[in-house]
Amino acid sequence: MTQPFSRVRFIMVQPSHPGNVGSAARAIKTMGFHELCLVAPRLPDTTAQPEALALASGAADVLAQAQVVATLAEALAPVTLAFALTARPRLIGPPACDIRVAAGLAQEHLAGHPQGVVAIVLGTERSGLTNEDIELCQRICHIPANPEYSSLNVAQALQLAAWELRYALATGAALPLLPSTAGHPQAGDEPASNEKVQAFLTHWEQALVDVGFLDPRHPKKLVPRMRHLFSRNALSNDEVDMLRGLCTAMIKTAAHKP
Repeated sequence: MTQPFSRVRFIMVQPSHPGNVGSAARAIKTMGFHELCLVAPRLPDTTAQPEALALASGAADVLAQAQVVATLAEALAPVTLAFALTARPRLIGPPACDIRVAAGLAQEHLAGHPQGVVAIVLGTERSGLTNEDIELCQRICHIPANPEYSSLNVAQALQLAAWELRYALATGAALPLLPSTAGHPQAGDEPASNEKVQAFLTHWEQALVDVGFLDPRHPKKLVPRMRHLFSRNALSNDEVDMLRGLCTAMIKTAAHKP
């Protein structure tokens, strides 16, 4: 885990459904974070509930380490930049931005302040964050959604926020964004040499003649078009060998036909 990822916490205010807490833990871990904080959950032992454990699905460590506190102020005590995630427009309160902008601001804050801590704050499943909750945060952020139905499940909203934060932090730290295989490329996967490709094309032309598809007396533009087709596809060694086998089978079949 890179250092900026360890300075991000996700705060759920008064969560009432253990399943959402478990799903949140999973969402946090899949994006490379680990810190979950619960403010006054409806069930004091929410993280130990069977539904939470089931939906955490491999993120039981995040669930077990989740901090449970009595107030949002306590949860925000070490935080230097907090984003209140809400679906509703707020006429009064901190400046608003969308979640992608918020992720960019978080990345800049963490990069510029080695001791900085960023938090994403999410409200209750039923009513979201109160105005008093939002007053404790530095920014409001929204997830762009269907304006006619913008209410997301709290765990889904957390997943989207965690994804945006991961993308911003990974890009800022030049971390890979695509999965890579641990193995080494096989020789057959390497690009075929021009000599090998040209030998195949000669073989291919002979096979087309033998099966009657190509009339050597009137080739027209078939041969150069075929050559261009195969040349632009950067054939690998295995692909050339496969096609050479096809040519051999075509020639043998043509030789045995009545």
